[in-house]
Amino acid sequence: MVAARLRGLNFAYFSLFALFLSFLPVYASHIGISGTHIGLVLGTGSVVTIVCQPFWGMVSDRRRTIKRVLLGLLLASVVAGTLLFRADALWSLALLVIAMNMFFMPTDALMESLNYQTSQRQGISFGSIRMFGAMGYSATSLTAGWLMQAWGMDSLSWIFLGFGAATLLLALGAADVPASSKPAVFRQLWRFVSERRTLAFLLLVLVVAIPHKMNDMYIGLYMDELGGNVRWTGMAWFVMTLTETAMFAVSSRIVKPGREGFVMAVAAGLYMLRFLLCSFVGDPLQLVGLQVFQGFTFVLFYVSSMQYLYSVVPEQWKSTGQTVLTLLFFGVSGIVGSSLGGWLFDLWGGAVLYRIMAAASAAAFVYAIFLVRSRR
Repeated sequence: MVAARLRGLNFAYFSLFALFLSFLPVYASHIGISGTHIGLVLGTGSVVTIVCQPFWGMVSDRRRTIKRVLLGLLLASVVAGTLLFRADALWSLALLVIAMNMFFMPTDALMESLNYQTSQRQGISFGSIRMFGAMGYSATSLTAGWLMQAWGMDSLSWIFLGFGAATLLLALGAADVPASSKPAVFRQLWRFVSERRTLAFLLLVLVVAIPHKMNDMYIGLYMDELGGNVRWTGMAWFVMTLTETAMFAVSSRIVKPGREGFVMAVAAGLYMLRFLLCSFVGDPLQLVGLQVFQGFTFVLFYVSSMQYLYSVVPEQWKSTGQTVLTLLFFGVSGIVGSSLGGWLFDLWGGAVLYRIMAAASAAAFVYAIFLVRSRR
């Protein structure tokens, strides 16, 4: 029953993520904001996330609860997100994006911590829970794109409100994770973060995450450049999250304990191939088709990095450790990816941007191989 409720929450929660991450750049472009300004707004929001995400993770660990902190942040997020998709000027959009990065983006780390710790306590695989989040992301990306094509971009605000209300109701019925009996001592956290192996791992995460975030933020604009529209963007996200669902379901069979570094290296190499092929497409359908790589890149890298993190982080700092991982993968990378990506897109277009992303992923692949060999 606990796992079933959490699966339902994942479906609704990641539907909200689909609306916010997938369609925000398209919505901003719709109201007349340039790619460079979109990048600056998203980058500024990521700076806010860097400050707020560790704070909420530490609040969760110190208060020994995930659910209550998550509920408060989700309530604020639903209000801010509904208003965000009614903004019609750069200043109002920027303020509400900052609010979403203050309240909504930090919930990702808490949600993933709740998923992982619940899966460990229930004796089931993390992927069997997380796959329902990918299913929600997939279904909402597809249906929202069609609905906005039929009802207009202004309907996005009401769609977000509906999914937000469902997420809050499901979160109320979710079970909290029992707190660790060990006190949360900052000295132990600092000792872990400052270790050489931890720093090497976090650097690899960052190098992989930057081109990943560029794809998240600018695939909609690249789709428009190729002659597509918001419906094609929704289709691309549907394909991405459909493959995520399948890979989350089998990830426990692929990512074995002690093999996380090798799997991360393989995923980085596949990222390189994915973005290189995307840079040579000639129409929206080809770009949509290449998104089948998502399950083999994002899921394999993310699950293996999370599994490695939970094997080495101090028990009483698991929420904060997850926060650090999420902060790099979706926060710091967002600053670089959004700001640099928007500038590159305006300067040279989508094809060149994706070739640069492929080069960054190639560097991550080489670095991952070096780490695996040196660890042996």
